[in-house]
Amino acid sequence: MRLAEYEAKEILKGYGIPIPVGAVIRSPGELEVRLGDFGDEIVLKAQVPVGGRGKAGGILVVRRDEAISRAADLFEREIRGFPVKEILAEERLAIGKEYYLSIAVDRSSRQPLVLFAGAGGVEIEVVAREQPDAVRRITVSPLLAEIPPFALRDLLGDLAKDLAPVANRLFRVFLEKDAILAEINPLVTTPKGIFAADAKIIVDESALARQKLPRGRAQSDREREAEAHGFSYVDLDGDIGVIGNGAGLTMATIDLIALYGGKAANFLDVGGGADRERVKHAVQLVAGLSSVKVIVLNILGGITRCDEVARGILDAGISQKVMVRLAGVNENEGRALLAGKGYTMYETMDETVLAAVEAIR
Repeated sequence: MRLAEYEAKEILKGYGIPIPVGAVIRSPGELEVRLGDFGDEIVLKAQVPVGGRGKAGGILVVRRDEAISRAADLFEREIRGFPVKEILAEERLAIGKEYYLSIAVDRSSRQPLVLFAGAGGVEIEVVAREQPDAVRRITVSPLLAEIPPFALRDLLGDLAKDLAPVANRLFRVFLEKDAILAEINPLVTTPKGIFAADAKIIVDESALARQKLPRGRAQSDREREAEAHGFSYVDLDGDIGVIGNGAGLTMATIDLIALYGGKAANFLDVGGGADRERVKHAVQLVAGLSSVKVIVLNILGGITRCDEVARGILDAGISQKVMVRLAGVNENEGRALLAGKGYTMYETMDETVLAAVEAIR
């Protein structure tokens, strides 16, 4: 479960990582009484559990004399499907350098993976793809209380003296809060010192009770609707809708989209044995995302009948183009149904995903 930015920052503060002066407000009036805490400029950040807030208009830098009216406008907005109910108002930092620092679970080594890059405030996936040497990484045993000094020197280089304390404190956060991701992006230098300008913590769903966190509190309306239909669903921030059957197949589809330079808008596992009605709801749900321009539907039919899937796609009656790969039980019947309505079939997952990415371009 993803914590709100202000919650993540409060945790970092409790572990000795400096954060900007700020206040969480739930109405414009609450900001009015706090204006004296800030300088001439204030950063207003919508507290919604999605990435890409800045591009979606969820982060504003405003003058102090216009902060209340701009906050009122932001409260009227939706950011990637989430209404803005809370805003984090912060001082604007005089930023010198920006860095990226995160700790996540490395599934292959089954250990915490620490990433560091000398360019913060950007998507680390883009940096890793375009400048692979710019991202340094180390794995650390979860049995250790801190990151060994030699590993920190490998990770941080000449910056180890200044940034090692922050890295070790973030490592403690990661372990003690049962996180699957603890990220500071950007970690910034200022004349006043080092600050976590933004923070993200995602807690393992299995540890919510231990961390005393309620289940499902950060769900969007679409995620709640998906849960009602029994789908495994997560909102992402791309423009290519994704529907698969089986978590592994769906994740592989999303990975392939990223490999070809696209961005998935969601994760939706329709489950095994999905019938016509279930597929219809899945397609309509994904098509309802305003960002979705094309949908990849990747079905490997074992107990799922491909002709039922095809009928569900046709019943959905959506406007977006659907790139379909059907393989398995009643595959020929399903393909014939869709081909008769003008759909193009693809033989492999690679062909399907590449066609979707090219359609976006």
